[in-house]
Order: sequence, then structure tokens, then C-alpha cells
Amino acid sequence: MAEASAPSMNAITEAADLRRLAIAAAVVGVAGVVLSSLLGHPMAGVYGIVGLGLGLLNAFLLRRSAGMYASMDAPQKSRFALGALGRLGLISVIGLTIAWFTLPDGLGVLVGLAVFQLLMVFVALIPLLKELRESGTGTKS
Repeated sequence: MAEASAPSMNAITEAADLRRLAIAAAVVGVAGVVLSSLLGHPMAGVYGIVGLGLGLLNAFLLRRSAGMYASMDAPQKSRFALGALGRLGLISVIGLTIAWFTLPDGLGVLVGLAVFQLLMVFVALIPLLKELRESGTGTKS
């Protein structure tokens, strides 16, 4: 049974590659600074990069937490859920605090966090779609 789930675990591990995610976030961050500068708010782009960084920090902490959860002999879902809730709460409070004290450009932090979530989905989706395409090569299209 472990062999059957190995390819999908491999794809999930590949999808969660923080290096690829960091590179994609950096590209999006630079594009955001350029775009916001053209619109007359360069600091909004900088705060967007802060939001992307907070999102990357959350992804790193999530991966570490999931690894610890998976390696436990008797994992407790409630402990994992409370950890996730606390982590998301802390990142949200940090983002909202920065946004509040640096309005209007500080709203870029919230935009950066939201864009990071979308980016994380897209970066995770690419290897999964590739695996689905490769596994469907012998089937009728």
C-alpha cells in the first residue's frame, strides 16, 4: 500500500518545494514593485514583498509542522490544527498591524499575503498536473 501512495507523496513533496516557491514569490514581488511604482506607490510594492515574505514564512512553518506531524507515532489532529490556527493568527496580526500603521501603502502587505496564497496553489498545481498527464499516457483521451 505504501508503494501505491509513493508517486503522489513525491508530487506533493515536489509541489511543496520552498525554493521554487521563493523564486516565484521573488519574481512576483519584483513585478509588484515595478507595477506599483508605475502607479505612483512604490512603497505599496515593497510592502507587497513583505506580505510575500510572511506567506513564505508561513509555508516554511507549515512544511516543518507537517513533517513533525507525519513523523509522530500517534499524531493528534487537534494539536496540528491549533498550531496551524496560531500560526495563521500570528501572521494575520502582523500583516494587519503593518497595514494599519502604514496606510495606504501598507495594504500591500495584505495584497502580498493574498497573492502568495494564489502563488502557492499554482506552484503546487504544476507538478500535480504533470504527474496526472504522465500517469494518463496509456489511457484513452
